[in-house]
Formats: sequence, structure tokens, C-alpha cells
Amino acid sequence: MNVRVRRAQRSDAETLLQLVNALAEYEKLDPPTHAAQQRLIRDGWPDSGEARFSAWIAEGLDSTGGQASPLGYAITFFTYSSFLARPTLYIEDIFILPEHRRSGAGTVLFKAITTAAKEAGCGRVEWVVLSWNTMAQQFYNKLGAKHLNDWQYYRLELDTE
Repeated sequence: MNVRVRRAQRSDAETLLQLVNALAEYEKLDPPTHAAQQRLIRDGWPDSGEARFSAWIAEGLDSTGGQASPLGYAITFFTYSSFLARPTLYIEDIFILPEHRRSGAGTVLFKAITTAAKEAGCGRVEWVVLSWNTMAQQFYNKLGAKHLNDWQYYRLELDTE
């Protein structure tokens, strides 16, 4: 399968929302509320100012290279490492639809993200993976990523609705 990865545009918002909902289903989570979906679109493609994140769409191309169908997506944003004194590209979501796993789409998507990180002068790329998602862990290990044993992930929920 030919896979193309590109930055999502505002016209891709509905496709992105469908993929986010597919991730929620895969992870057995509630999908984003309507209000959250509207914020995601606003924050990704604001009428003014800078976007809060970048979205990436992985597409499978038909044999003629003309017709594309969505295979997965990623959402990324920059943080900063005080020790490296360089930006870090953080992957909030990276997801390939289950029926397209092992097609090479995940590798193409991940390589596009790491290429963008290098072009932006990042010192590293970081993300988290669920403990039960051994398929993803094996994929990341195969790419040469390192599991950080010394760091514990924390979250403080804020009442924002």
C-alpha cells in the first residue's frame, strides 16, 4: 500500500474527529463531547493567532495514486527541554486504524513526525503509551525508542467544562 502523510488542514477536521473517535473506541474511552470537538477544531485552526497543535493525516493511496482514504492520524505540539535547551516534539496521539496496522502506515507516519522534529531543531520526541498496548510498545521498540523507567506520569484534572 502506498501511504502519504501530510499536515491536516481545516478541511480535514471531520476526518480528524472521526479518527479521534476511533481512537477513543479502541482505548475504550468516551469520545470527545461536542463542545470538546469544537474546541479541537478551533485550537487546531484558529481564526487568528497560532494553532495549539499540529495534526497529521496518514492516507492510503489507490493504485493510481489519486484516491486517498484515511488510515490514521497524529496530534503533536512543542514543549521545551531546559537541559537540552531545545524544543521537544510531544506526540499527544498517534493512531492507525486497527484494520490498517502492519501495513507500514505507522512507520511512515512516525518517520514524518520525527523528520518534522529534526527540521524544527528538536532535541527529542516524547509520548506516552498505555501499559496494555503491547503492540504499540513493540512498534516503538523496533523504531529504537527507549522506555523511560525512572519517570512516572502524573495528571491533575482541572474542572474546565
